[in-house]
Parts: sequence; structure tokens; C-alpha cells
Amino acid sequence: MSIIDHKLSKAEEKAIIAQAEAVVKDIAKVRKETAKVIFGQDEVVERTLITILAGGHALLVGLPGLAKTKLVETLGTVLGLDAGRIQFTPDLMPSDILGSEILEETTKGKRSFNFDKGPIFTQLLMADEINRASPRTQAALLQAMQEYHVTIAGKRYDLPAPFHVLATQNPIEQEGTYPLPEAQLDRFLMQVNVPYPDFEAERKILLETTGDKAAKVEAIISAKQLLEMQSLIRRLPVGETVVNAILELVRSTRPSNQDEKGSTKNAMSEYISWGAGPRASQALMLTTRARALLNGRLSPSVDDVLELAEPVLQHRMQLSFAARAEQISIHDVIASAKSSIG
Repeated sequence: MSIIDHKLSKAEEKAIIAQAEAVVKDIAKVRKETAKVIFGQDEVVERTLITILAGGHALLVGLPGLAKTKLVETLGTVLGLDAGRIQFTPDLMPSDILGSEILEETTKGKRSFNFDKGPIFTQLLMADEINRASPRTQAALLQAMQEYHVTIAGKRYDLPAPFHVLATQNPIEQEGTYPLPEAQLDRFLMQVNVPYPDFEAERKILLETTGDKAAKVEAIISAKQLLEMQSLIRRLPVGETVVNAILELVRSTRPSNQDEKGSTKNAMSEYISWGAGPRASQALMLTTRARALLNGRLSPSVDDVLELAEPVLQHRMQLSFAARAEQISIHDVIASAKSSIG
């Protein structure tokens, strides 16, 4: 039984199915177009697309040179979005992101403040090396990522729709960086780890990117179509089994994760300092729907929950000192939590 839209008429159900079938075809075209310039990162592309289809933001974590910037630029073009980029540096100020009020004077001598919009006023924002900016500047994104508007001098300015932040972070070069606070991390729907390409993918990169002609991509859908896709995903049915799996999984990542009978759901709970909150459950609910649609299905399964558990949960947890002493990783703890589901 579905937990949503119990009272849909047959005509409404047919309309949703027809729309979903069209969306599946469009998404397949988007993936095919993206593959023209992004090689060997199928999982990264899929998870980034899932994040956008679910209406959220993604934190791309990987070493330099793994096409993170290229991926964001490509998706901006293919999805028909107005894209912008901010290079985060230690001297970057909040006004450099949000914009600022400028005092202007007319020819008649009348003075007034006008708001000069910053680069955040775009549909797809790449926040490059986000952890290089100071906490004050990082915080400038908090309101925008959650509420989709900014407040300058007491006045509200709405951001374009859709609005997505794809931020990048280097996992090894930590000198001169500022770790993202927990509240900031929780705003990211998923953390997408970008690995090295395999041999064949790197071979293709070598051959395709060092010639005199570079492949180009074209827009497959528009911003309006993307908004319609996001709306459809929120209307897809979710079964009770999937809902229970989400709740069990997220709740088992918390230090106190006993069930009603007092038994522990995660054998590694002693290694958890603090775990994922309700926003993680919401993220899994949306991303599992998006993954199902991405793969041509009209409702998610428990397998979708298990597949997306790590990218949704890993940045929302903190391990204890005991875990570090015994070399227990976030991956190990989430794997333990996943093993109790099903």
C-alpha cells in the first residue's frame, strides 16, 4: 500500500504514469548527452542527477583533476539551467556571494540604495573548494540553501527556481581550510565521493581530451521541465516497507538506537558520537524516489534505500574517539546499520 495519494482517481494515475514515462525518456537522453564529455563516472553522474531531481544540493568530494568542475558545467548546459561559479578563497566575503547595496545618485542629485545581486542569483551554483572560505562566508549560503531566498538589509530577495548548489571539496589538502560546520553539511542532500577513473575510462579521457576537437553538449531539457520532474518525484508512491526501512536505517545511526524491545539495531552504536537527524530521513525519501524514476520505476524499493544510505548519511554523522582509536570508519558503521535492514 502506498503512503501517499490514496485517493487518486484512475485518470490521475494514468496522467502520472504517462508523465513518468516521458520523464524516464528525457532522463535517459540527459545521461547520454552527459556521457559525451564525462567518462567513467557513471555513479557520480547518477548520484548528482538524483540530487538535482530530488530538488537538493550536493557536496562533491574528490581530488583535483577528476572532472568535478566539468561535471557541473555540463549538467548546467544539459539541464538548460543558468549556471554560475564561485571560487571560494580565505578572503572571500559574504557580499561577494550574496551581493550588496550600492549608494547611487541620479542626475538630479537624489540618492538611493540599489541592490546589486551577487553570483548566488543563478539556477545552478558551483561553490568551488567551499571549505577554503571562512565560516562567516560559508554561513552566507545557509539561508539560501534551505529557504531559497536571501535577506539583505532586512529585505527579502528570492532566488531563481530551480536553485541548486553543487559544492566541491578536496579531501586531502586541509592546510588553509575551514571544516564545514554540521549545520552547513546537513543542508547537502548527498555527499558524492568522486573516485579515480578505471583504466578504460582514463584511456578514453586521454584520447578524447587531448585532440584538436573537444566534444560539446547541448540542452536536452529546460528549467521548466526540470521543475515539473521535481514535482512528479514528490508525487510518486512510497510503500510502507520502504518508509520503515528509511526510519530504521536513519534511527540506527544515532548513539541511542534501541528498538521498542530494548535490543540494539546497530552493533556499532558505541562508535557513534552523534548521528543523522530527521532531515536525513527526508533526504532518503526524496532520493529513493528520484533513483527509482532514474531507473525507469514508478516507486522506490528497499534496495534504493540501501544504495543511497552512504551518500545521504556519511556527512551527517560523527564517530567517537573510540572509533578512531580502533580505526573504525563511517563506512563501517553505515554498513553495520544497513545489515540490520530487510
